[in-house]
Parts: sequence; structure tokens; C-alpha cells
Amino acid sequence: MRLGLLFFSLLALDQATKFIVRNTMVLGQSIPVLGQFLKLTYVENPGIAFGLRVTHGFVFTVLSILASLFIIVLLFTHRNEKPAFKTALVMILSGAVGNLIDRILFRHVADFLDIGIRNLRWYVFNVADSAVVVGMFILSYLIFISERGKETKPAAK
Repeated sequence: MRLGLLFFSLLALDQATKFIVRNTMVLGQSIPVLGQFLKLTYVENPGIAFGLRVTHGFVFTVLSILASLFIIVLLFTHRNEKPAFKTALVMILSGAVGNLIDRILFRHVADFLDIGIRNLRWYVFNVADSAVVVGMFILSYLIFISERGKETKPAAK
């Protein structure tokens, strides 16, 4: 129940923010929020993450659908895992679905979160991208760091 609420909340936030940006900003427009550190900059990304271009958008869309289905399968087959593990998967899934909706409806993804200092700026991203990245960090921590700590602890006698 909580995971479903998390999924739909992140998906709704992602789609709502993209809707607002598409309908209130002009492509390329940039609005400072926290000075130059955080700006809302409306760009459209026809490629994949970080503005990387793909030559076969349809193939990438199909692969995104298959990846989303794989995450759903993982959620069902690992339903007895730690809540953090399932939360990470749901965050990744919500971000993937949010960007997939854009790719299917608009053939590009609306990005608008622009952070950086002066000319050192990160790629413009959106709420869905953030959900995927945070979910991947949680998952990586659980798989690589948390599990490694279990292996190095001495066995109880």
C-alpha cells in the first residue's frame, strides 16, 4: 500500500511539474530560483539520460518498457526483501515510467532542474530523473555497502 502511494505520488509530482513547465515556460527559458545555483531551465531531451542522443528512439522506448517490466517482476519476486530495497525499486520504476510517458506522448522528455555554480553546471534534469538516481543510490548502498558490512563482521560464537 505504501509503495503504491510512493509510486503514484512520485509519478504525479513528475507529470505535474512537467505539465507546468511545458505550459508556463518557453523552450530554452531560464528562471533563477536560488540565484544562479538553482534555475528552472526548460529543455526537451529527445535522447536518454544526460542529453545523450539515441538514433533509434523506438528501440530505446521498447527497452525502457522491458526494463520497467523487469523492475515490476523484481518487486513481486523480492516482496520479502527489506522495505528500503523495495522503496528503491519503486523510486526507479516511478522515474522510468514518468519519462516513458513523455517519450510515448511527446517523443522527448521535459527537463527543467538546472543546478551548478557559474559555468560548472550539471545536466538539466527532472523529478523522474531524481527518483531514478536516488533509488539507484539506495539500491547500490544496500547491495554493495550494507551487504559487505555483513561479510566482514566476525561470526558470533
